[in-house]
Amino acid sequence: MYYNKKGVALVENRKLLTISLPPRLLQEAERLAERENRTKSELLREALRLYIETIDVRRKANRERLFALVDRVQARAKDVPPQDIRKVVREAVAAVRRTKLRAIA
Repeated sequence: MYYNKKGVALVENRKLLTISLPPRLLQEAERLAERENRTKSELLREALRLYIETIDVRRKANRERLFALVDRVQARAKDVPPQDIRKVVREAVAAVRRTKLRAIA
């Protein structure tokens, strides 16, 4: 049986995940874990849980910001048809997503 820093027994059905972090992010995680008297694993599990639990809210907020941006552009570009503006925005979003995918690969 394994125990964390607080002496709480850890559940045994866990999988090991190895990740790499930039040195500065790792240092910040280590300082935060120390300050909160937690392990880095506990800290990263909680961060991942929070990320997963809030993904729908973040996507909705991003969509709302995008729609607001399109509305502002349409207000400024009165002579440009809305479908043309939406097309340019879709292309820009797709380009950003492709760039992110390339950065991950």
